This record gives sequence, C-alpha cells and structure tokens, in this order.
Amino acid sequence: MKKIFFLAAFAFASMAGMAQINRANLDPSVKPGDNFWQYAVGGWLEANPLDKQHAENGAFTDLSELNKERINALINEYAAQQLPQGTDGQKIGSLYRLYMDSVARNNLGFEPIKPYLEQVRQLQTRDDLLKLMYELDSKGFNTAPFGIDLSLNPFNSSEFMMEVGHGGTSLPQEFYADPNEQQAAVVNALKSLYNDLFKMVGYSDDEAEQKMQAVWNIESSIGVKKLDQVASRNPMATIHFMTWSQLLEDFKGIDWTAYRDAINYPNDIDTVNVSQLDPLHEVENILNNTSVDDLKSFMELHIIRAYAPFLSDDFTDRIFEVEKVVAGVQEQQPRWKRAVSIISGNLGETIGKLYVQKYFPETSKQRVVKLVKDLQQAFEDRLKENTWMSEATKQKALEKLHAMYINVGYPDKWEDLEKFIDIRENENLVENFIRITQESEQAQLRKYWRKPVDKTMMGMPPQTVNAFYNPMFNSINFPAAILQPPFFDPDVDYSSNYGAIGVVIGHEMTHGFDDQGCQYDKDGNLTNWWTPEDKANYDKRTKVVADWFSKQEAVPGLNVNGDKTLGENVSDNGGLKIAYRAYENRMKVEPLNTIDGFTPAQRFYLAYARVWASNSTPEYIAFIVNTDVHSPARIRVNAALPMIDTWYDAFGIKKNAKMFIPKKQRALVW
Repeated sequence: MKKIFFLAAFAFASMAGMAQINRANLDPSVKPGDNFWQYAVGGWLEANPLDKQHAENGAFTDLSELNKERINALINEYAAQQLPQGTDGQKIGSLYRLYMDSVARNNLGFEPIKPYLEQVRQLQTRDDLLKLMYELDSKGFNTAPFGIDLSLNPFNSSEFMMEVGHGGTSLPQEFYADPNEQQAAVVNALKSLYNDLFKMVGYSDDEAEQKMQAVWNIESSIGVKKLDQVASRNPMATIHFMTWSQLLEDFKGIDWTAYRDAINYPNDIDTVNVSQLDPLHEVENILNNTSVDDLKSFMELHIIRAYAPFLSDDFTDRIFEVEKVVAGVQEQQPRWKRAVSIISGNLGETIGKLYVQKYFPETSKQRVVKLVKDLQQAFEDRLKENTWMSEATKQKALEKLHAMYINVGYPDKWEDLEKFIDIRENENLVENFIRITQESEQAQLRKYWRKPVDKTMMGMPPQTVNAFYNPMFNSINFPAAILQPPFFDPDVDYSSNYGAIGVVIGHEMTHGFDDQGCQYDKDGNLTNWWTPEDKANYDKRTKVVADWFSKQEAVPGLNVNGDKTLGENVSDNGGLKIAYRAYENRMKVEPLNTIDGFTPAQRFYLAYARVWASNSTPEYIAFIVNTDVHSPARIRVNAALPMIDTWYDAFGIKKNAKMFIPKKQRALVW
C-alpha cells in the first residue's frame, strides 16, 4: 500500500552477532572515549573498502546482497520452466525472463511507450489534455500532478479513508526553495536527465532544452509550496479533513469527479484528508494557467520516467548517471540484481512466502519473540522508574507499550493481493507493469475499502532487511531477512545480541514514544494522552537531543539537522537504554564473564558500534543529511553514546575524553 503505512524504519547498516570480539575490527590506536566509532570498527573500515557498485557497505549491504543471491536462486527455479498461466511460478519466471531479455528490450528501444507519447503529442485542447492526463495516470504514468489514494483515518485508525494531495515533484522542498551545494548538484543532475530523456525520444537539442525548462518550472513551482522536511514531520500539519463536496468547492481547479472515475475509484467517497493545501492549490493554478504545450511536456516526461527502467539499456544507463551524482556510485548493479529487486518489489509477498519456507525456521521466530518480550519488560522497568512523568501519563504509556502488536518474520495472515496480477510473456515489460499497477490498485480497493482494518498486517515483505514501527497500528515489525546472522544469531553470547538486535527492538519500541509516535495512543489514533506539564517536560528533554545532533558535522560544511532526525535519534537513545536494561536483567539470572579482555558490558557496546561499521561516499552521506530522517552511521555511534551513562561506566571514560559530556547535559527521555 502506498500511503496506508507511515513507517519509522531503523534503516541500519550492519549488525554484529559474535560470542567474542574480533580484534581485527578494532583500532586500538584510538581511545574509546575519543572516537568510539573508530576504536570499535576502524580495523573493519580499513579492511573493507567500498566497491564500485555501492554508496555504502557493511553487513547490511552484505546481507542484502546475500538475499539477492538467495532470491535469484528461487526465481531461477521457475524461470527455467514453462509453468501454467496464472500460477505463482509462472508469474515469477515470466517476469524474470522478460526483464533479462536485453536483446528484445534493446531492439524495442522506446517503442513500448511511443503510442502513449503520440497520444500526448496529438493533443490540441486543454479539455482533451486533462482527459488523457487522468486516463494515463490510471496506468501508472504519474501524468497528473495530484492524486487520490487509500489511507487510514488518523483519528480513528480502525477505518480506511481517502487521502488527496499534490504530486509532480521528485525532491524535498529544500531542493527547490534554497538548495545547498549538494542539493544544487542533484537538481542539476535531474534537469540534465530530463533534457537527455527528451532527446532520447526524438526531440532536437533546442526542443529538449525548452521542454526540460517547462517541466522544471512546473515541478519547482509545486515544490517550493510543499512543507519542508521538518514541518512535514508534524502529523497535524498534513491533516485537513473535508467532505467530498467541500473538496470540489475548495479546489474547483481540479475535476475530481472526472479523475476519480478515470482511475476507477469508488463513487461513495464521503470524506477526504488533504495532505497539504498550498501545493495542491498551486496544482490548480498550473492545470488552468500553464500553456497546453508545457503541460504536454510535463506529461511526456512522466511517461518516459515512469517506465524507463523497463526500456532499453540506453535508458537504464542514463538514469544510473544520476546515481553517480547523488550517491557517488561508480558502477551499475548487474542486470540480474536489478531483476531480483524489481520482482521482489512487485511480487513481494509471493517471493516472501518462498523465502520464509527456505530461510526462516520457526525456532528463530520464537527466540526473537522472547527477545521482544524481554525488551518490553525492560521498557516497563524504565517507565516505572521514570521520575519526570506523572502517574496518569505513565499509566497511559504503559498501556501503549503492552498494546503493541509484534510481527516477527512474516505476517500471521498473508494479504494475497498478488493473486490478481497477470503476467503475459507475449507482451513487453511496460504493458505488463501497466497491468500490475492497475490490478494491484483495484485489488487493494476490493480488499480494504469499507472493510475493517486488520492491524496485524505487516506492511513489508519478509525478505526485507529492515525493521519498523507503524504508529497507526501501534505495531513493531521485524521481517525475516533481518533475523539471521549477523543481525541475530541464537547461538552467540547474549551481550552481543542485546547490543545488536536488542537495540533494534528497543529502537522500534521507542518509536512509539518519539516526538511523532508519542502523539498516537495505544490504539494508533492521533490524540493527546499527555498532561500539559508532562508534554512540556518531554519537549524540553527531546530538545536536548535535537540541539546536540544539530552540532554534528556529517561532511565538511554540512551538519545534521537535529529537528529532522529527532525521532530516529530519540529512538536510538531509548533503544540503547532499553536493550542495556534487558541485558542487565538477564545478567542477574545468567551472568557472563570477561572474554578476551572485554567485559560483557563492553561487548554490548562494541556490538552496537559494529552495527554501524560502514564505509560511505561523501556524496551519499551528504544526500542522507539532505533527505533522510536518519543520521549518518558514524554519528549514530559517536553522538548517541555520549548520552548513555552506562557506556561511560563500561569503558571507564573520564572528563578528559574528547567525547565526554557532563552528566547534567546528557539527554534523559526514556
């Protein structure tokens, strides 16, 4: 689902599951209190330089690559056979063969999208243009700079509703309004891509330049009206309820009824949420006052971009050039890896069922469930010991903690939406993906519209190497792909497991109580459950986190935005403290000894640092800072740990250490 799930993902780089420390990973020339990241993983960083295909490496990348190999092996079992039409094996095999047939795709060039481009080129009137714009949007071409989508009612998360909003932009608001150096480089790379894409479908240099400028004028005029990345983190800033009739009245510049019918959405929509008002009003202005020729250019560009990954190598190679600028990657992934990503992304549940059968035993699921319960108990301990929160608010927090739904490995019930997808090998990839888009959309509407919300839905395929919290479901989710070595290993020293997967679990739990999650109650509804005094105290404490991270320089001249990354940084802080408390609880009944000169507490924090062992290109780090709510890897160690009292105790860190922060200045939230 495109908008049903607001996910707070961990998005980490690598984990350590080890019974004892691999000294080769360390850099003993550095003191733990001066640069803990370098001390803990400096040897690893030197021994594992970046390759040409990745902007960042680490165990997360390694495991993702391993998963691609595993999924590719599963796919090839079906790709080697001709199976009955409509079976899962046939869909997987046919889609793989179509994607891998570079000869056929290169022979076709841009022929698969040519009929749609011709339809646009023949347009004469604004009325005809809008009619075709809506029709092509239903096919996944993103030709309309606005949309309607299925969502959840933020005030009553047990019911689905419709959300409407603007489209037409590729980047966050800051890239259009006041770009810094890296943002400006991305903008220039994108404009260059637009120019070349127009030339690649037959336009002259002058025509392509003119069309690119027309598209960019439209895109940037919407983009500057968007909320910036900090403002958009406030859930209330993107909620504007109105009736369908009020939508038609307040946004007269858009023919909502015609659009709704063109995309085959239900005609009984009564209430909608408008996510952002200003950019949608700008869309009205564009549709009614921009020249027909410029709107045609906008539609053409989006036709090309929507399905360029399924055209000839000329298109996929040119798109990759943008990644070089954005992330500093030097070499494109081989075709089979791109095929795996495409198939897993569009037949995720189908692949996921096969994946868990082969790679995720029930024993692993049960061990992780126990770990989660241990972390819940540790969180409860810390809540009960909390000295800054009133009993009334504390009770609400405890209720929310114990109401969290836990998804481990795979969902209790599969959604089975992909059974409606029809892959036809006698058609090109573009036509197949048009059908995938339309059939997936309709399958979702049939299953969810006017139906009860099942909050046990996981919302992410099992083969995903990640974890996330869903505030409107109040659920924590750990797909199967992360629950294996080196992320989770049931056979290793538990001090390391708590420092690795334990912090992941605690991180996701804390998302329920970060600056966004704390606005949702135990049932996932956006409502205030805080006393005014407690909320003011909470905000004062989280401001310490925001201000501290805003001082962290990611690359020369570019600092982290502490307000934008606040939810992730608060969750790292809470995750570390909760996981350490769970470790302490277990130590009371199952004590561990010092191994190879490292105490269990030291092994805990070394495992956490190993989570973030990753080399990255400067371009990628800058892009993360400019677009992501997560801080870069090094900072998630060196800025997070100085806020943790037990880290100082574990390594005997004193006032003269470079990372030392006086205790009174350390953040104490959860």
